Amino acid sequence: MLSDLKLQGHQKLLIGFSGGLDSTVLLHQLSQLRITQSLSLRAIYIHHGLSQHADQWLVHCQRVCAELEIPFLSRNVQLLGVRGGIEAEARSLRYGIFKEILDPGEALVTAHHQDDQCETFLLALKRGSGPAGLSAMPSARRIGNNWHLRPLLQLSRQELEGYAATHQLRWIDDESNQDDHYDRNFLRLRILPQLAQRWPQFSRSVTRSAELCSEQESLLDELLASDLQRCIADDGSIDIGYLACGTEQKRNALLRRWFTYNGIQTPSREALARLWQEIALSREDASPQLMMGQKSLRRYQQRLYLSRIFPALRGTIVPWPKASTPLVLPNGLGSLRLTAAASQGLHLRAPTREEAITVRFGQSAYLHLVGRQGGRSLKKIWQEKGIPVWLRENIPLIYFNEELACAPGIFITQSGVITAGEGYGLVWEGMDPELKPWINFSSGEEINFE
Repeated sequence: MLSDLKLQGHQKLLIGFSGGLDSTVLLHQLSQLRITQSLSLRAIYIHHGLSQHADQWLVHCQRVCAELEIPFLSRNVQLLGVRGGIEAEARSLRYGIFKEILDPGEALVTAHHQDDQCETFLLALKRGSGPAGLSAMPSARRIGNNWHLRPLLQLSRQELEGYAATHQLRWIDDESNQDDHYDRNFLRLRILPQLAQRWPQFSRSVTRSAELCSEQESLLDELLASDLQRCIADDGSIDIGYLACGTEQKRNALLRRWFTYNGIQTPSREALARLWQEIALSREDASPQLMMGQKSLRRYQQRLYLSRIFPALRGTIVPWPKASTPLVLPNGLGSLRLTAAASQGLHLRAPTREEAITVRFGQSAYLHLVGRQGGRSLKKIWQEKGIPVWLRENIPLIYFNEELACAPGIFITQSGVITAGEGYGLVWEGMDPELKPWINFSSGEEINFE
């Protein structure tokens, strides 16, 4: 029955194994196909700690994998009861673990089936989702650098039960599946049985509708690909002016794809209208901000940015007592180290014995850059470089005593340039990806740090 599992050529598989009927059937079927399709299998059990029986289920899953000679691993997660509900939090934690565990070239395989697809579709319908949400669960999708496969989506739970009975499989029943307080269980226990009784092919028809919605979204992706390429810059920001030139429908379609590209759940139509009015069209001198998941939506120079939340560093001073030792920067911003200066480009001079080196953040200063006449404020330099306001205080500033010498990859001042004697190159390792578009290593007026 399951001999035509859609594995799309993947041979290294990590199986999400809960011990329930669905994942037990998937695990068993893949074990049967292991030799004929040269599959390399592993299984993982996620211990949520929600049930008093979870430890017993862990032992059961370990035993089943041992019998099938499939390598087994488990991970514990702790639910904190964050906003969005236990179901959403548990799912988020599971997939976070999957991303950590997956090896290069390995695909995650889960046992979602036709009835699960029907439930997902109806839940999206309840939320008022559009075609993207009604596409429900794809049979294959990217998960980080790996793939996530759902090869059972065309099969009903009844068909899985038949397979399990034929092969005399043993599985566990999670008592929480009988709690209709959860929306998905409410549909599964109360609504879908009545729909199936009235229309036996209801789940199959819903799956077909989800596939048609997915096809429409894929077509829109193709049609809007060139527009996205025009309005999204290398730094990931999107052009407000370009968006404003189109219809509201096209603008919303582009924004939805931009959010998806950035790993943000697609906002509702009302949320899109709000962010357009409050962020994109706010007055020029405003610094609007709107939280979108774990990121912050901001506007700068007529572009929208989705940025991670950086802890405040303004006024922070970090001593660098030994220039020969790399300096670890705060808040995961990487580290700085000095190297022997190369023969080309401008480099940082060596400090005198009387000068202490410090790294500072979020400073105000008036400085004279190498290669330019006159002085200017640090704020003006940030503006000239086009560096967004919220990123500026995360760029380390190198000071010799109270004199600003340079900002790595941005500028070097007259106070820091080599005039005679020994000099250094400056390397910034582990830089935050959001800063990289503005940290340039070029010749001329800017310092060459490599």
